[in-house]
Amino acid sequence: MSEQEKRDQAAQKESVSSDKKAKAPKKKDAKKPNRVLRWLKDLKGELKKVTWPSAKDVVKNVGIVIVCVLIVGACIWVFDALAHAVLEALLRLFGK
Repeated sequence: MSEQEKRDQAAQKESVSSDKKAKAPKKKDAKKPNRVLRWLKDLKGELKKVTWPSAKDVVKNVGIVIVCVLIVGACIWVFDALAHAVLEALLRLFGK
């Protein structure tokens, strides 16, 4: 058998197998669940796994955040006041 004949036979086998695949009837799946409903069910399952903080922990953490915001705000206010004072001094010194 020549190489050409081998290639022809291989090509025929491929075309026959691809024809079988194309002609195979598609199976009807049972109703697929709605994607949104499936997503909501998964979401509910994941939220059950979450360790939720107690009310006491939430109040404590909120207090810490408020204190940190006040400290950072005070630092910015002090820096702004110092920068303003330095600029005023420089303008008075070189402005005349």
